[in-house]
Amino acid sequence: MSSMITTTGWVRRGVAAQFPTKYEIDEAEMSRISKLARMQLEDAKEGLSAAQDEVMDEDGKDGAAEAMDDDSEKKTKEGADSNEDDVLKEFDMDHYDSDEKDEDGEKITMFGNVQSLAYHQPNEADPYLVMPEDEDDEEREELQIMPVDNLLLAGKVEDEVAHLEVYVYEDRADNLYVHHDIMLPGIPLCLEWLDIPVGKNPDNRTQGNFVAVGTMEPDIEIWDLDVVDCMYPNAILGQGGQDAEKAKKKQKKKVKANDEYHIDSVLALAANRAHRNLLASASADKTVKLWDLNTTTCAKSYSHHKDKVCSLDWHPTESTILLSGSYDRTVVAADMRAPDAQARWGVDADVEGLRWDPHDPNFFYVTTDAGMVYRYDMRNVPTSPAESKPVWSLQAHDSSVSSFDINRNIPGFLVTGSTDKTVKLWNIENDRPNMVVSRKLDVGKVFSTAFAPDQEVGFRIAVAGSQGNVQVWDASTNGAVRRAFVSRMPEFANEVEERMVGITADDEESDDEGEEDADEDAPRGGDGWESMDED
Repeated sequence: MSSMITTTGWVRRGVAAQFPTKYEIDEAEMSRISKLARMQLEDAKEGLSAAQDEVMDEDGKDGAAEAMDDDSEKKTKEGADSNEDDVLKEFDMDHYDSDEKDEDGEKITMFGNVQSLAYHQPNEADPYLVMPEDEDDEEREELQIMPVDNLLLAGKVEDEVAHLEVYVYEDRADNLYVHHDIMLPGIPLCLEWLDIPVGKNPDNRTQGNFVAVGTMEPDIEIWDLDVVDCMYPNAILGQGGQDAEKAKKKQKKKVKANDEYHIDSVLALAANRAHRNLLASASADKTVKLWDLNTTTCAKSYSHHKDKVCSLDWHPTESTILLSGSYDRTVVAADMRAPDAQARWGVDADVEGLRWDPHDPNFFYVTTDAGMVYRYDMRNVPTSPAESKPVWSLQAHDSSVSSFDINRNIPGFLVTGSTDKTVKLWNIENDRPNMVVSRKLDVGKVFSTAFAPDQEVGFRIAVAGSQGNVQVWDASTNGAVRRAFVSRMPEFANEVEERMVGITADDEESDDEGEEDADEDAPRGGDGWESMDED
């Protein structure tokens, strides 16, 4: 069984409903589902009709072909009649309505077993139809999420089936398990947690526990994480969420990049925490779009890049400034209120990821397909991308830095993950990056590395990749990490047993078997870092 996890994301403690609700279909929901299903059916019919027309145009039938079809149809009919006779004989269908007799020779009638039927007095509950209260309580208890638990979201592809797995991480019990999952329309590429209710909201909630998911499809689906076994998303951002008639008319036209919806894969999502109704998306169609979650419509569309846009991040304090990275090897910082006022930096390879520094928002980090990590000062804007000078650059891996994260609770703590199958932890304090530990975590090629959001679990790192495994590594239990951060965390003075919890694909054997952990203290200034301060 082949599987891989392409993206992960944390949900902070105390956000999820303690008792998630089971999905129920009321009249309004049935109408919404019917509308979505009807749109999908019409799309399928149009696609089938177009394919048939294309085949007919290419392979026009002549008279001889029609004659052959008639002859073939005749033979098929004769064969079907013969098969039907065999079936009739096998099941004696000619006498299906004859009276049957039991072993004593008595006729078996329609109500012959009436004496064995159970009879219930009026208003008496039928035990076969009523669910025992104990079972309801047990199921409710199984779904319970404690306030001290985190949710961990993982976009997964398993045997060509795409879905979102919702894990519960119990830190105190060293336990990680799948709570429920959500079927997705395509391979998941990115996800973003949302704290604002989107779509159906009968209780008029102001807070929510939702996730936006970007896939290989151009639409963005938004799901309520507090509802289990849901069939359809709460909202769809894009052409699939539009009116059926409008969508049908637009499908007949040649699809081009536009200001209303994406036309290619969604590669990155970023929620604006200051303006909670705003969600930014980046796509392979080379555009960045700004969505209003109150109306589920596209408010603005931007074309800052000449190639696929793969990464986004909102500025921590200047809430209208958005950072975007692209395969055109540039990074753009633009104010969404005045998109023409933008700053642009250049790198030497395709951008893989980027983040603002949460501890000093004047700086941001960029990782590339060439294995590099850069730190830039946004106040030093180059006259052209080719003249960009980072504060420092670091050859972190030999192959693509496919994921990285900055710890929001511990300054100077950076994690990188690579397609070389290693995860590396860095101490970047005082702009002198120092590798603390390098480790292979039995996840294959690393596609996602993410620090837990809560201070109490600030050293926990979720790691996932090409083998479909999720590992949560408590880096605070690693000896090298404790020694590196003991000056800031006095409680790290004592050694402890290293701790890691995860779910491993049962029928996948790790190709890292037999390799040893590479825990080592690199010398300060080691592993290929270069400072640009002296230039």
